[in-house]
Amino acid sequence: MAQKACIFDLDGVITDTAHYHFLAWRRLAQSLNIPFDEEDNHRLKGVGRMESLAYILDKGARTVSDDELASLAHQKNKDYQDLITGISPTDLLPGILDAFAWLKSHGWLVGLASASRNAPQVLAGLKITEQFDYVADAGAIPNGKPAPDIFLDVAKAFGLSASQCVGVEDAVAGITAIKSAGMYAAGIGDAAVLTEADIVLPTPEGLPEQVFSIF
Repeated sequence: MAQKACIFDLDGVITDTAHYHFLAWRRLAQSLNIPFDEEDNHRLKGVGRMESLAYILDKGARTVSDDELASLAHQKNKDYQDLITGISPTDLLPGILDAFAWLKSHGWLVGLASASRNAPQVLAGLKITEQFDYVADAGAIPNGKPAPDIFLDVAKAFGLSASQCVGVEDAVAGITAIKSAGMYAAGIGDAAVLTEADIVLPTPEGLPEQVFSIF
């Protein structure tokens, strides 16, 4: 039997840290006198830190130096890290542990393709680091989602072709990245939003039966 792999996103698929990101980004935006609400936060779903910062600065018609840009990105990250210090296994989304168990029992490789550079810290807090055979380093990926780079990085690390991989995402940018990589895309969320996905489930609970077992 040919080797297969499942490549997960983190936020909104394994756990939901979107609210922590919202609080950190809002705090930063407020310090710059730029309005930032839940709709803005939704637009940043699946988008990397520097791209997100560029969105906020563009919204406020602000231009900053490279040094200021680095300082703002550092401040947001520090606020976010402070907010997630209490994350624990109770923050895992329903069904995700069952999905890991199915994959391991059927010999699949498991990878992580998260835009968050704090992914290792989050995985450690959730106590699931050992579930992953490879975690992509978001800081070393040339182009963020919706570019396919991070998913292709995981496939390359596994020595697999795109056709041997399933990607699981909750964001439009993430689904676009998976499809651009030539992989099967399983969406978690609203089918009316994740229109590019091959299949959409409301939660990770149905992944083994509805996706993995038929792939």
